[in-house]
Amino acid sequence: MSLTAKLNPQQLAAVQHTSTPLLVLAGAGSGKTRVITEKIAHLIRQQNYDPRQIAAITFTNKAAREMKARAGKLLKKEERRGLIVSTFHTLGLKIIRSELKNLGYKSGFSIFDSQDSATLLKELSRKEENLDMDEAARWQISRWKNDFINPEQALQETDDAKGQFHARLYAHYQRQLHAYNAMDFDDLIVLPVQLFQSHSEVLEKWQNKLRYLLVDEYQDTNACQYRLVKLLAGPQARLTVVGDDDQSIYAWRGARPENLDLLQHDFPALKIIKLEQNYRSCTRILESANQLIANNPHTIEKKLWSALGEGEALQVIPCNSAEHEAERVVSEILKLKFRHRVNHGDCAILYRGNFQSRLFERYLREQNIPYKVSGGTSFFERAEVKDIVAYLRLITNPDDDAAFLRIVNTPRREIGAATLEKLGAYASDRGVSLFSASFEMGLQQRLTERALMRLQRFTDWINEFNRRAEIDNPVSLVRQLVQEINYESWLSEISSNESISEKRMDNINELIEWIGRLAKKNEQQNLSDIIAHMMLMDILERNSEEQQQDAVQLMTLHAAKGLEFPHVFIAGMEEELIPHKTSLDEDMLEEERRLAYVGITRAQKTLA
Repeated sequence: MSLTAKLNPQQLAAVQHTSTPLLVLAGAGSGKTRVITEKIAHLIRQQNYDPRQIAAITFTNKAAREMKARAGKLLKKEERRGLIVSTFHTLGLKIIRSELKNLGYKSGFSIFDSQDSATLLKELSRKEENLDMDEAARWQISRWKNDFINPEQALQETDDAKGQFHARLYAHYQRQLHAYNAMDFDDLIVLPVQLFQSHSEVLEKWQNKLRYLLVDEYQDTNACQYRLVKLLAGPQARLTVVGDDDQSIYAWRGARPENLDLLQHDFPALKIIKLEQNYRSCTRILESANQLIANNPHTIEKKLWSALGEGEALQVIPCNSAEHEAERVVSEILKLKFRHRVNHGDCAILYRGNFQSRLFERYLREQNIPYKVSGGTSFFERAEVKDIVAYLRLITNPDDDAAFLRIVNTPRREIGAATLEKLGAYASDRGVSLFSASFEMGLQQRLTERALMRLQRFTDWINEFNRRAEIDNPVSLVRQLVQEINYESWLSEISSNESISEKRMDNINELIEWIGRLAKKNEQQNLSDIIAHMMLMDILERNSEEQQQDAVQLMTLHAAKGLEFPHVFIAGMEEELIPHKTSLDEDMLEEERRLAYVGITRAQKTLA
C-alpha cells in the first residue's frame, strides 16, 4: 500500500518534508507515531539515509518499543539494521559509554537510582552540613540539573538559607558521585551536553554519526534535553519534532512546553504542520476537550475533529461523598458489563492523586471486579533483586559505596555497625571509597584484628569475582555468586513462610534469565554493560509493569498519558482536586486544564 493511501494529507506532508527543520503539532490521537515511523521509512527508502544515521527519541521504554515494533513492520531487517529508537536517557548512556575518557569516568561506572541518591544526600547533609536533608533537596537538585544549572550557578542564584543549603549539598553530591565513579539518572543527559559544549570535535563526530533526529513528545522536554537536541541537530538542522502544547503536564519535573515556541527562534527556517484529525474519540468527547483547552493561551491554534461519528453524550455523575462516587462509578461499570457486554479491561478510572484509588478498590473488590492499579512495585524494586544487583554493581565498580553498604552484611557476615562506622570515617579522611579503604595499611590502626579479617575476607571475595567477571559468562557468574553467598538459605531465614521465600527465589532466577537474554545481544556482552543497562531499565520502567489481564484500569491522569480506553471515568472533577488546591494561580491552572484535557482525550466511546 502506498503512503498516500495510508496517510491523510497533513500526515503525508509531515512525512515527506525534509528540506528544513519541522515541527509536527500533533493533537491527541492524531496518529503521530505512524507519522514518525513512516518518516523513518521515507528517509531510508526515498532519501537514502543509512539507518545507523537516524535516531528517533522518545520518553518511555514503552513508547520506544512500540515505535521499534511499528518500524519493524514497515522496514525489512536489513533496511533497519543499526536504526536508533530509544529514550533520551538510553541515548545519553550510549554517548557516555563511548566517551568515558573525555568525561573523566572509568569503565564500570554505576547509575544511581532515586533511593541511592536519597541515601547519599542524607549522609552528605549530616556529614558536610550537620543538617537533616529534607525531601525537597533531591527534587531541587534534579530541577537544577534539568535546567542545566551547575552547583556554582545554583549557589549564585539562590539568596535564602534553604536554597543556599540545597546548592551546597548539590556541590557535595556531585563531587561524591564522581568519587564513586557514579552518575544519577539526570546526569545521563547533563554529561553529554557538558561534553558537547566543551569538546567541539566530539560534538562534530556525533553530528556526523546521527544525521537525522526525530523527537517525540517534545512538549515534555526540559531545558537540558532541549540543549542536547539543539547540539546534535547542529547547523544542518536535520530535525523533526512532534509535540502537543495541550498535553504538557510535567512542569513539576522540569518539562517546558515553551520549548515548542523556542524552536521557531532557534530554527528560523522551521516549518509547522498541524495534525488535527483524531482517530481515537467520537465528536462529543473532542468538542468538550476543545472547549476546555480553548481557555489556555496558544501561540498556534489547533482544533481536534473526528470522522468517527457523534457518539454518546458525556455523563455527569453527581455525588455527595467520595464513597458515593466510588459506589456510582462501580455501578456504571457493572451496567457496561452486563447490558453491553463490555470487557473490564475496556474501562479506566482516572484520578488526580494515588490516594483516590483506595475507595474504588474497595467497591471493585466487593463486586468481585478484577482491577489493576498502575504503579505497583517494580521488578527491580524488590529487595532480593536489589541485593543481587548491588553485588553486581560492586563487582563491576568497587568504588560504589551505596552498593557496598547494601550487601556487606547481606547475608550476615558479622561486620558490625561499629566496624562500618570506623571504616567510613577512615575512608572519608583518606578521600577513598569504602572498598579501597579496606585494603589500606592505615585501617589496621582503627579496627580490631578480627573485624579487619572479616572485612577483608568480604573484599577479597569481591575482588575474586571482579577477576572472574573479566573471563566468565555473566549468567554462570551470577549463578555462582548466588550459590556462594547461600542466598536461597538467607531468603528462607528472613521470609515469613516458605511460599514467600520461593517467590523471592523465583525473582532471582528471573533476573538471571534476563541477564542471559541481555548477554546474547551484541551490545550487552560484558557484565559492566549489562549492569548499566539494567540500572537504566529499572529507572525507566519503575511503576510501569504491564499486565494483559481483563481488569479495570485504575491510574492517575499523569500515568494515563499516551493510553486510550473505550470507556473512561474521571473521578473528582471538583474544585481542589481538579484543579488541585495547590494549583489555583493562572500558570498552574493552565497545567491543570492540560491535565484534564489529557484525561478527556483518553476516551474513545464514552466519558463520565
